[in-house]
Amino acid sequence: MSLAQLHYTAATAGDGGSVGRFTAVDTAIPGPVRTEAGPLLAYEAPAGTPERLTDGELRALPVAFGFSALSDGSHLLSRTVAVGASGFHAHAVHLPADAVLPGRLLPVAAWGASGWLSSAPGRTQPDPLTSLALSGSSGGLPRDGLGDFAVSRSPWLAAVLGDIRRASEDPSAPQVVLVERHSADVARWVALAVAVLPREHAERLTFTTYTRRPGGAAHRIVGVLPQDAPDGRDPRFRVHVTGGPTPTGPVADAWAGTAARIWRYRAPELFLEAAGLPGDPFAAGPLAVTALGAGIALGSVERAAAADWAAVRPYALDEKRTQQLTDALTAPGEHRTPAECAAALRLLTALDGRAPATVTAPLAALLVTEAVHGGDVTLEPPARSAFAGPAGEHAVGALVAELGEDLLAELTAGATGGVARTVQLLRVARLLDLDRAEVLPGVVRRLAGALLDDPEAGACPALPDLLDEQFDVRTALLGELDRLAPDDPAGAERLLARITLPFTGAQALPHLRMCAAAPGAKARGADRVDVLHTVLRAAGMSPFTEPLVLRTAVGLVWGGDTLTAAEGLALLGETTSDAHRAAGTWRHLVDAALAAPADDEDGPALAHDVLRAFPQEIDARVRARLLLLDFAREVRSGTAEPGWAERIRVLRDRAEPVEQSVRDHAYGAVARRLLAPDRPEAELFACAHSEDAELIAAYGRAARREETAALLRTDPAYTANCFAVWTSHPHAGGAWTRTRTALLDEVLRPVVRALSPEEVAAVEACVESAGTSRTLDAFRAWNRPSRSLGHLGRRLAGRVRRK
Repeated sequence: MSLAQLHYTAATAGDGGSVGRFTAVDTAIPGPVRTEAGPLLAYEAPAGTPERLTDGELRALPVAFGFSALSDGSHLLSRTVAVGASGFHAHAVHLPADAVLPGRLLPVAAWGASGWLSSAPGRTQPDPLTSLALSGSSGGLPRDGLGDFAVSRSPWLAAVLGDIRRASEDPSAPQVVLVERHSADVARWVALAVAVLPREHAERLTFTTYTRRPGGAAHRIVGVLPQDAPDGRDPRFRVHVTGGPTPTGPVADAWAGTAARIWRYRAPELFLEAAGLPGDPFAAGPLAVTALGAGIALGSVERAAAADWAAVRPYALDEKRTQQLTDALTAPGEHRTPAECAAALRLLTALDGRAPATVTAPLAALLVTEAVHGGDVTLEPPARSAFAGPAGEHAVGALVAELGEDLLAELTAGATGGVARTVQLLRVARLLDLDRAEVLPGVVRRLAGALLDDPEAGACPALPDLLDEQFDVRTALLGELDRLAPDDPAGAERLLARITLPFTGAQALPHLRMCAAAPGAKARGADRVDVLHTVLRAAGMSPFTEPLVLRTAVGLVWGGDTLTAAEGLALLGETTSDAHRAAGTWRHLVDAALAAPADDEDGPALAHDVLRAFPQEIDARVRARLLLLDFAREVRSGTAEPGWAERIRVLRDRAEPVEQSVRDHAYGAVARRLLAPDRPEAELFACAHSEDAELIAAYGRAARREETAALLRTDPAYTANCFAVWTSHPHAGGAWTRTRTALLDEVLRPVVRALSPEEVAAVEACVESAGTSRTLDAFRAWNRPSRSLGHLGRRLAGRVRRK
């Protein structure tokens, strides 16, 4: 049954295109379809076309052959040609919605059909599609010609097919614009594309071989002349100028790349063969498997697609086609990407146990070779079962002869690819049964050091597999990590946070066990000494029997922080000095004492214990600093020998440079003791005359403490005594004079001025009792608001001289 046809003709050109009329319309075509068809069938001659044309020039004008979708779901297949000087004639066939073309032809196949008319017929003619289907003609696009055209357009082929694929899949994808000088070449492009597309996409792909205005065309593919090509930067279009510069760079679309290679090999029959294989409509795998089976060389991306497809569906290929695929994948001389090698490994895994060793062994040998020489450290070696049987053993022997020496040499020198490379080579060496006895100790030593230096490298996915597969490597590596952990416990802790090491054997591994337990212990406890106890229990060993666990534990709990003096006292009290000496943790105790703040009395106490516990380990300068702290303890406890000012000076000179906290301890202890009511007068005299500016300044700071002010407000005798001290020793030196004068003005005077008359009288009584009537006169004169301290000082100094 013939399809409904219509003819649309224009004898003259209008503004912006020729205006036509319907000259013959099948009555089965509804009016809305005719209305919508008119603009689709209109024709605009190329710019610069002369008014008068010869027959040859007329035939050379572009043909607008198109397949258009209408709003009601039906389609229009049309051919529009120029006629006369400036007119056109369009012959179209209407395809109802969901109708298929006669003989399941694809629309583009009617390009050269003999049934297309260039004028309105005098009587009803069979439609071109039915005629073409009945005749069995190629329609002007023979297979050989398409192959030649594909070869001529090789540089653009993959990119065009990829863009047409996207245009057929996604209505919002950019329109594909093909810039060709001849509309027949645009039709050939469409024929190349629909031969590859899945049938349901090919039958509905809209196109036109010629238009002057691509932006106004509703087709997914449009052909234009070079002068009408849109800007390639316009996001609405994907423009391909096949007469322009050759495109560079690979096309990422494996489906398009494979289809392009099949066309270049002039083997379009493979598209139908590939369509019979399972998979998604636009999957590259079926095309790639079919092409490789036919001996067509593909790139790495396409080979990877073939391997991945076959890995998921190993049942889809018979033994012959599987052998063809593996032969193609293992062909020598090819550059293989990591993605291809990973896909080949997945295929091998799927075939292992399903295919004979004659199939699996070459693929496994390829993967071993790539692992050693390919540079992809993430590539895993194949399973040993892939080398089963005589064919597999022969393959292993060949690999040992080819790779064994290089592999062991790289392991001996140290793999440059870090942890992942070392793990990879160890696994390959085991697979090939290479003798690693001589190289293993050095390999394990470097591997353990690298893991601690960069714990992130412990995230290497193959490391747990290595340790599971190779007992000797696991034992040696865990032992080396445990040996190194005391010197880098933080690194070991970070490593174990990245990867779970198997502590399941007979090895004690106390340091690694502590490192594994440390994060949980620190999360549960705030007291660091308690955390230390928890971590030590995880070791399963006592510091008395294995002192190094103490070093590891301290490093885990405190890291780069300094212990407090109280923590240092606790550690030293709980553990013998021998354990700290062997572990090297005595240095942490020394640092804790020296860093103790001036108000922390545990610092001097720890210094005293450290001096007693480690007399041989501490050098002279550090010893002097600790002795300054111990001296502060003695001063506070009242056991210090006489000569405090001289003692501080001597120890300070030996200890320079001295931490400020240590100075504050020593000077502060002496200063506060010299301000005590029961101070040794000789030490106060020595301080005043020492000309030690730092000691006298510490005395001045201590006198300004709230404790001193409280005594001055509440103890008349203490107030009187301070007045006597701070008005004495006028010739002791400038530092003492400035300090005592400031204390009289800034400390004592505000307190006395705030006392009640009764309290002042009590102070005066104490002044007179401790001195003479002249001393009392001096106090009263000092306490008068109108008298200056300078005048008082001169009077007091004169009295001292007269005495």
